[in-house]
Amino acid sequence: MNRFEKCFSTLEGQGKKALVVYIVAGDPEPGLTVDLMHQMVSQGANIIELGVPFTDPEAEGPVIQLAHERALRSRTTLTNTMSMVREFRQQDSETPIVLMGYVNPIEAMGYAVFVEKAAESGVDGTIIVNLPPEEGETLGNAMIERGLSPIYLLSPTTLDARARMICEQSRGFVYYVSLKGTTGATNLNYPEVEQRVGMFKAMTATPILVGFGIKDAESAGKIAKISDGAVVGTAIVKIVAENESEPVVILQKVGALIADIRAGMDSVR
Repeated sequence: MNRFEKCFSTLEGQGKKALVVYIVAGDPEPGLTVDLMHQMVSQGANIIELGVPFTDPEAEGPVIQLAHERALRSRTTLTNTMSMVREFRQQDSETPIVLMGYVNPIEAMGYAVFVEKAAESGVDGTIIVNLPPEEGETLGNAMIERGLSPIYLLSPTTLDARARMICEQSRGFVYYVSLKGTTGATNLNYPEVEQRVGMFKAMTATPILVGFGIKDAESAGKIAKISDGAVVGTAIVKIVAENESEPVVILQKVGALIADIRAGMDSVR
């Protein structure tokens, strides 16, 4: 079993759903990232999406765009991000870590070099927003050969035939972007999400996780009822932004938010 399989198997045995959390590596400064990763896991996060800073994160709303800018001011790179994963692995060998970002830095590094460094660092998979599965075969196959999981995105407008292809090519989990628009959007239509997730789950045994619009215990609990887990990002990054110069406060407030969301998800078992 890889880390994703172990994670979902454990959660199933506990009657729980996956809580996936997102932060940008190096935001607000590189020295805090690993501590924040450990803090989130200690409060109930099951999988970490670690954003790779990029100059043009076109899928992101303003909150996460600014996080990328803060991380870039600290000169956080793809290589630095993988070093943070390696440091995290010194204490945590179980929590799956997904690098989330854009293909541009990976192409600059070279696919083969990236795959090898990612595997050696303890990365488990990638979500590459601007590399659709139709164009991701070369990198995806190289990752799978090295034991890494390419994870692709579904959306409310994904046609059935393409959804089947995305489900077939995704490893680890499939990420359903539940809203049209960028990260930070709100106004989830839960019956629509439930209908779409049910349709996707009929296509694959791979877990379907839902992101975008999930910001608190209530919204995460509702999503936990109808999917295999919830992804929370903007609400966490907003705390980082509001307390940029106070790392202790960031750790405390993010930890409290994660604990609250975990409790909300567990209450609907």
